[in-house]
This record gives sequence, C-alpha cells and structure tokens, in this order.
Amino acid sequence: MAADIGELLVPYMPTIRVPRSGDRVYKSECAFSFDSPESEGGLYVCMSTFLGFGREHVERHYRKTGQCVYMHLKRTIKEKATGASGGVLPKRRSPRVFLDLEQNNDINTEDYEYEDEAKLVIFPDHYEISLPNIEELPALVTIACDAVLAARSPYRKPDSDSWEEELKDSKHENNLRQLDNGVRIPPSGWKCAWCDLRENLWLNLTDGSILCGKWFFDGSGGNGHALEHYRETNYPLAVKLGTITPDGADVYSFDEEEAVLDANIAEHLMHFGIDMLKMEMSENVNPVNDIKPRISEWEVVQESGMKLKPIYGSGYTGIKNLGNSCYLSSVMQIIFSIPDFQRRYVGNLQRIFDYSPLDPTQDFETQMAKLGHGLLSGQYSKPPMKSEFIEQVMKEEYKPQQQGMAPRMFKALVGKGHPEFSSNRQQDALEFFLHLINLVERNINGSDDPSEVFRFMVEDRVQCCQSRKVKYNQRVDYIMQLPAVLEAASNKEELIAYETKRREAELAKRPLRDVVRAKIPFSACLQAFQEPENVNDFWSSALQAKSAAIKTTHFASFPEYLVIQVKKFTFGIDWVPKKLDVFIDMPDLLDISHLRATGLQPGEEELPDISPPIIIPDGSKDRLLNHFMESPEIDESAVMQLAEMGFPLEACRKAVYYTGNLGAELAFNWIIAHMEEPDFAEPLSLSGYNEVGHNEVGLAGGASSMENQPPEEIVAIITSMGFPRNQAIHALKATNNNLERALDWIFTHADSEDESEAASDVDTQSDVNTNAEAEPAGPRIKDGPGRYELFSFISHVGTSTMSGHYVCHIKKEGRWVIYNDHKVCASEKPPKDVGYIYFYQRMPY
Repeated sequence: MAADIGELLVPYMPTIRVPRSGDRVYKSECAFSFDSPESEGGLYVCMSTFLGFGREHVERHYRKTGQCVYMHLKRTIKEKATGASGGVLPKRRSPRVFLDLEQNNDINTEDYEYEDEAKLVIFPDHYEISLPNIEELPALVTIACDAVLAARSPYRKPDSDSWEEELKDSKHENNLRQLDNGVRIPPSGWKCAWCDLRENLWLNLTDGSILCGKWFFDGSGGNGHALEHYRETNYPLAVKLGTITPDGADVYSFDEEEAVLDANIAEHLMHFGIDMLKMEMSENVNPVNDIKPRISEWEVVQESGMKLKPIYGSGYTGIKNLGNSCYLSSVMQIIFSIPDFQRRYVGNLQRIFDYSPLDPTQDFETQMAKLGHGLLSGQYSKPPMKSEFIEQVMKEEYKPQQQGMAPRMFKALVGKGHPEFSSNRQQDALEFFLHLINLVERNINGSDDPSEVFRFMVEDRVQCCQSRKVKYNQRVDYIMQLPAVLEAASNKEELIAYETKRREAELAKRPLRDVVRAKIPFSACLQAFQEPENVNDFWSSALQAKSAAIKTTHFASFPEYLVIQVKKFTFGIDWVPKKLDVFIDMPDLLDISHLRATGLQPGEEELPDISPPIIIPDGSKDRLLNHFMESPEIDESAVMQLAEMGFPLEACRKAVYYTGNLGAELAFNWIIAHMEEPDFAEPLSLSGYNEVGHNEVGLAGGASSMENQPPEEIVAIITSMGFPRNQAIHALKATNNNLERALDWIFTHADSEDESEAASDVDTQSDVNTNAEAEPAGPRIKDGPGRYELFSFISHVGTSTMSGHYVCHIKKEGRWVIYNDHKVCASEKPPKDVGYIYFYQRMPY
C-alpha cells in the first residue's frame, strides 16, 4: 500500500513545496470567501501556493492553475465529556488538535473542545490520503505536510515589512540641536510656511518650522518643502503633525532618509510647548469624574438596556472585531449598503474572481468582492437552530451557526504599507473612509468608479477687502465638515448649573449621577459652515501686496451621497485631545440647495491671475536673492553630461534647472518630453528674473507668460515618469497642482488621453486667450439637487478617535438597524444626535 501511495504521488511531486520562512500559509480563511476549517466543507490549502480555498472555489483554482494536490483541513467542535458530578472533565489538550488557528470566540471553551482532521486530496478524482501518514508518504511530502500544519497564521504576528518593525533609533535623538527662538506650536490651524497646504505637515524639531512633506512619502499630498528646508539648514528631524499621542509620534530623519524612533521625543516637543506627558496625565487626572460620561455615552450609542431583536440574512451580516477594528467594520457596512458599490463588486463577482491574479489575497478588487458578497449573501448570518432540535444535536457535536465574518485578509490588504491601518491600534473611521476611497479610485481598472457617488466640487470665493476684486477656485472633496458650535447651545442655563455641580463633585471626589450635554441646533452648525472666513495673510494680485481677504465656500456640485463629519474632536491649549460631548439634532431630511455656488456674478471683477512673490526664509534670503539677481543655480556637471550626448547646451541647462538639479537621468527624461517644443533650444528665461524689489524676490513682473500653467518642476516630475506633457498639464490643472492627485487623475482618465493630446497645442501656448482655451476634462461628478435623506451614521464612544469604539446605524427596508461588530439588531432608539459621521442619500427628483 505504501508503494502504491508513493507511486500515486510521483507525478505531482514537482508541485508540492515545503513552505519557506517568507511564505504565508493561508489555512484559516478562503481567498474568495469566509469559509474556514470550521465550515461545513472545510478548507483546501494548495500545496504549491499555500492559498486556502473553500469547497466552492477550489475547483476554479485547480482549473486555472492545474495544481492537483491540496491539503483538506476540517475542524469539528464537540461538547466536552462530563464527569460523574455532571461537570466537564479537567481541561487538557486533545491530541487531535494540531491546527494553529484563531479561536472561535463565540464558543465557550469550558464546554466545548476542538477536533482536527487533515487529508491530502488529489484532483480531479478527489483521491484522499489521511494525515499523518509517515510510513506511506514520500519523505518530501511528509516534510511539506508537517510544515503546513505547523505554520502560524499570517495574521497572528506583524508582517516582516511592517512600518513599526523597521523603525530604529535615530542617531540624532541624544544630540539634537534645538534653537531657542521662542516658537510655540498651537494645537490646530497649521499651514505650510512656504505654501497654503494644510495637510501632510511636518514640524522641524530644530527650529519649529511647519512645512509640507513629499507627495510620495506616505501617500499624502505635498510639495516637498520640509525636505527643501532640510537641504538649506541641515536640521535633520521632523515630526508629523496629527500623529502626536501620549505613546509617541511619527518621526522622520532627513539625514538618515527613513522613519525613525526618537527616545527623547517628549523633551523635543516640550521645547515648542507640546507636553506629551501632560497629555497622558490629563486623561487620567480625574477618573472618577470621567467614568459616568463614558458609561452614559456607551449606553446611548449601543442602545444598552434595550431588548434589541437580532436580524439575520442578506445585508444583515455582522463583522467580528479583530481587536480594535470596529472603525473598519462600521465603514464597510455602510459602503456595501450603497447600490453603486454592490453593483461594482458583488454584481461583477464571477468576472472578478475568474480574472483575479494568481495571488488573490493581494488583489483589491477580489477582496472587495469577497467582503461585499459575504455581507450581502446571507451565508454568514443565519438564525439559530430551532429549540426542539438543539438538545439532540448538541449531544452529538456543536454545529456552529455562521454569525459574522472575520475579515483578516481584507484588513491586511487595505492596511498594507500604511503606518496606521497596518497596525492593530484603533483608528479614525473618517480617515479610513478617505483611505478606502483612495484605494477604490486607484483600482478601478477602467471600470465604473463607485466612489463617484461621494465626490463633489467645492467653490472657494476669495475677495480682497481693499480692491474688492474676487477670485474663484474649484477643488474636489468627499466630505462636508460641520463645526459643533457650543455657543449656540439651547440649554445654556442647564449647562452652567451642571458645570457648577461638576466642579463641586470634583472637589468632593464623588461621581455625578447625571450627565448634561450641550444641545446644539443643526441650523447653528450649518450657519457656521456658511460664515465668511477672514484670511489675514492674503497676497492680493490686484494690489501686488499683502491684504486682508474674506473667503466663503459653496458647493459647485452636490454629490449623490453627502458625507457630513461633525467636528467633535479637538485639542486644548495644552495639546490635550478632547471630545466635545454634545447633542446635535441632525435632521432626517436636509436641503442645502441654498449652498449652491453661483460663480462670477455681474459687476464682480476678478483678481489678476498673477503669481504671488516667493516667500524667502530669513536665514537664506540673501543667498537666494543673489541666486535670482545673478543667475539660477544649475548643476553644470549634469549639464555637460547631457551636452556630451549631443543635445543643445541651453536645452540641457533648462532640463537640469526644471528638474530641480536632481541629476542627469531625470533631466534626460525632461529633454525627451520637450524636444518637439519650439523654444526647446532657446536660453533659459524665468518669470521675474532680474525684476527684484528692494525687500523681496518676486515673480509678478513676468508671470503673464506663465498664465494658467502649472509649476514647471511638477510637470517635469510627471513627464519623467513617462506620461505626455500635455496629459501632465491637464491633470495638474484638474487637481489644483497637487502632484499625488494629478497622478491619480491620469490613471483614472486613461480613456481621455486622445482628447488631451488634441488640446496639447492649446496647453503649451502661454499667450493664447484663456476664454478660447479648451478646459480640461476634470474629475467625474454626479451632480443633482441638494435635497437629502439620512440613511446611515457612525457613532463613536470614547475620548479620542484613536481609542474607544465605533458603531453604525443604517436604515434598511424602512427601519433602522444597529451594526455593533458581529451583532446586528433592529434599532429601538437610533442615537442620531450623538453621531460622528452622517451619510445622506439624495432624494428622488
């Protein structure tokens, strides 16, 4: 018999591998479904790729790859034997438990035990070989089987390429120079000192400068001013604003060119007025007084104390908490309640699965389709067995009811490479929503983009207070942020009385029985959104000087689904994070038609489209002044390298200059992209060159020659990646010159490349009348009326978005449903007034 089995396996020996240290063995979850060894059909693990497949998906993999040998894993859960007294026997490890799988937390391990079974299955005849079978199997097969059975789950420990594992102590942490310049960093309102960006901002730990990062550093947009500042000053360490917590912060070393650990980060931040230790102490300074509000909020959000009726079936499948993953669960439940996402992923399920890559665990489309199907199929949300059958069935063995899914594979994929979402820490649900939208847009592959339902255009109107002239800009956005206006609370007297009682209770060290929250009318929040904003640091192109301005924001389009974030989270003046514990009467029906943008009005005069002057840091103003007055700084060695290839000298100089002196290779790509331009070999001519005032370097004098043109250095970066110049210009114009979004725009508008080429002549001419110039295609939007109905919202329990718990409520089939991780129930009292993120759906015309 042994010889027969050995001979049977001989033809398949080349396809049987022993897992190496870098291989991931997926023996707890199917790549296309949420089947596991505990499922009725068990799980099949490919002995070549080590991917796991449920019974309905293993045949597809066999047909697609020709792989014939799989290990079939089956786990059975049985009731423990009882002793003479009726209690369970002492706990001991069963010799038949050998699978290293995550435990089923729904099972009481005191009453039930696991029994595992493993077999080799040879396709297509499904010939089975029971394991272990050392005597009959070839040695290589035995070693491979033992290695698969012993392999740890790929989700049990952090990936080897995890951000956190790569971090090392910075060489500058003990001897960092910090200037005594009196700089104190406020807890909010940050902006890049060199441009207007308000995201991806980095605080230099030497001089306190706040500057934007590089677009490719962590997936966020930026113009690289933090790096430029380092090149000018050699100040090596910077911390990313928004990541500072009592546990640490994201620190980057420009000198070491990597993210690092700073053991003295608390001391370095204290130099600029940021007290991390105080932040930690402040959260625990009065636990007695803090207990009741948290419990009360917990009860309100989760509808504790009410007899909530469980709901089962399609669309009512829960998601098990993987440990601080409720932010992901809440967002994904709402995402797959939207028909556009259902059609895009679940409606195309078979096509996506059939054309998935050889490793579907790393394919975003496959994992989205898998998650969507799991939530909508009803396979993992079945009601419990009828009571009359429970007793006789349980005497034999436990047949688990599939209650919820554990999306470990999905979480690992969407968080891959991200310093926050790849961790097991709690995260901000809103940040994850925006991260997911970004992933959807990057992976549409020419198909319909379901994230368009959230996309809308914002119109910013800025009016110079002195000249009264105006400027209109449009930008893409996905969320509407509403301030929580505490001053507008309708129960001010009650709040004042409560605050008095709270202080008395704090002094007496006794808890308060009741909690009073500010009740804020929604109309006050909406009015605050519409209020004009003062812009003090505004450069007026009409005056050619600094001036005050007023900025107002309106909707240039209304999305199909309007996402509203209530800004409940803020920082105190001591940098201690706090949450505004308020009630806001969010309406079921919302009409924001009056917020529709109107564009340039009759009688309004636009501000001249002239570039503002360059803001020169004091420390390097003299050097840069000489640079502009004498000659631009150009790497002559790179110029000569290009000239030796036969290119015109002046063209080489322009190539090196416009690519930021980053080397001959990048400059060469610029030359290839610009060879056909009529001024290719003409001398370098800069706007504002030799037009310097007494106190600052300006670009105003010659800016008209670059009217409506994106910055050449950003264009050069895109063209150096192989994209046509005209396409780069179109993308930058459509995304307000944001490099990262421009690249996304290019990938999502591949079909419009021909149209872009047709307009290239218009884009490259600087003196063409702008009224006759063809407008770029821009991002796709789904505009319509501004009347909405509330259909879902996400609530948060806790003092910080980085801790606590998230729960979502969704209105389905005319009733509200609460999704609290794996628990899905009919809602009795949906807490619409304490939500954090609200999702409104456009009402029918």
